[in-house]
Amino acid sequence: MIWADNIHNKGTEVMDVTESTVYLRLRYKLMASSNERLTINRLAKVIAPKQVADAIQEIHIQTIQPEDSSHLVIDAIDVIKAIHHYFPELDIQTVGPAQTIIEVASNKKKRVRPFFIALVWLLLFIGAALTIMNFHEDVAMGDVHKRIYTLMTGDHKENPLIIQIPYSIGVGVGMVLFFNHLFKKKFNEEPSPLEVEMFNYQQNLDQFVIFQEKMKKEQEEHD
Repeated sequence: MIWADNIHNKGTEVMDVTESTVYLRLRYKLMASSNERLTINRLAKVIAPKQVADAIQEIHIQTIQPEDSSHLVIDAIDVIKAIHHYFPELDIQTVGPAQTIIEVASNKKKRVRPFFIALVWLLLFIGAALTIMNFHEDVAMGDVHKRIYTLMTGDHKENPLIIQIPYSIGVGVGMVLFFNHLFKKKFNEEPSPLEVEMFNYQQNLDQFVIFQEKMKKEQEEHD
């Protein structure tokens, strides 16, 4: 259960907030470390009269415990409850995401494993090469090259390198342009198909985390 803690702001007890409206926009996702004390200032963007906003931003929502999972979800309802604990008269309007995903950074240092990296690289290289070769075999690309060479020159050649070499170079250049990457260099600001797929995957993963945490909280409340 999320509880509000102390507000580190002087004079909040006599603050007149009866006519104040607070606009609250939760951050979609943020990184946090173990034992970090999360306040509303970290979780959301607050728009309100300055004195009210300063007081609200210092409200404590949750402290990340070492036993917590790697992903936590804080709902807008919990933030509103924490604010109303101190300022029940405030009119709070939420915009944007309904939850904030907290990604807890691990204190463990990740070891670089050159052998594992080399093995993955080798498997990807062999798999990509077999895919290209199988595709060319399925469409009889070799026979197509011979046919094109015969139509252009009138001669028959078993290995028309004058066509095969530029074609092979073109396949590599085409893949580089398609994925819009050459190592770390990008040719333009447009996202590549791989980046779009990774973005969609991350969105689906975040929605799954939100759903899983919501089901877990509901189960705890029923128990």
